[in-house]
Amino acid sequence: MKGIYFNALLAIIVWTAWFYLAGPNPFIYIQEYWEISVTMIFGSLIAGATSEGGGAVAFPVFTKLLHINPVDAKVFSFAIQSVGMTSASLVIIYLGIKVEWRVIFWASLGGALSTILTSIWLAPLLPPPVLKMSFTAMTTSFAITLFVLNRREERLCHDYLPRVGISEQLILISAGFLGGIMSGLVGTGIDVITFSFIVLLFRLSEKVGTPTSVILMSINTLISFALHGLVLAKFTPQVQAYWFAAMPIVVIGAPVGAMICNRLNRIVIARILILLIAFELITSLWLIPLTSLVVTTSLAIFILFSGLYYWMYRIQTYEPIHLDNTFAKKESKE
Repeated sequence: MKGIYFNALLAIIVWTAWFYLAGPNPFIYIQEYWEISVTMIFGSLIAGATSEGGGAVAFPVFTKLLHINPVDAKVFSFAIQSVGMTSASLVIIYLGIKVEWRVIFWASLGGALSTILTSIWLAPLLPPPVLKMSFTAMTTSFAITLFVLNRREERLCHDYLPRVGISEQLILISAGFLGGIMSGLVGTGIDVITFSFIVLLFRLSEKVGTPTSVILMSINTLISFALHGLVLAKFTPQVQAYWFAAMPIVVIGAPVGAMICNRLNRIVIARILILLIAFELITSLWLIPLTSLVVTTSLAIFILFSGLYYWMYRIQTYEPIHLDNTFAKKESKE
């Protein structure tokens, strides 16, 4: 119950700010952009309950179904995640849900740098369809690997990283850097990529990896929102209108998603992720024009990440060995 009360307090604070920032009739934004509001009901729940941020729902829906400019969709993703995922992170911390703070620290270092560099120099150079399919190709390769990993009836996984030396710190910084590039392109990605590293390579439980990725994404998105709003001047009046249409919703949905995740089995979390990514792949193939550039880029990214994920899956360095290992626990599909 204390999580519900804390969420209610956060909602009151955000709603008060919403009434102040959105003007005398803030409900007009929900009426005019109701598609945004409905999208973020689902997006915020997914953001809090899985390693995919709200942008993973907002970006494909905005660009594929609502035909919103990818740049505006990306900036909106940062803006709305700064409310929803930050709220979810505060609830996670308040409830004492288990997270790996060492992952958050080292991955944030790499992610902050690459997100800034990508947003300023790389993102403006790539055509919108390439941006859309790049994210799809990356997440699809992870879903396949996650499916293979969970085919076994039971497997051992860690509740926290077994060790964090220089090598592990460099790996986490690299994972954050790679994820930051994707976030700089489409508004989300550091959470999914870092999650894939800690689950596939370090054998961390999805139940711990998910809230860890939520906090990681909230830090990255606050930095990115400040960059696009204060430096790059991309937080336009149109994006602000989208933001006002979703702001009072995500402050409820994302924390509720985090509380739901805390009650789910690891296998259930993995299956939800795989289904979401499968839906993303189907809609991308259906709605995005598959030009030669889009196909070539997507295949290259898919092969790159598939190879990377397969390598991590095969590495046994961090594989728990004994059932009574103090770092590990056995989880099954039962």
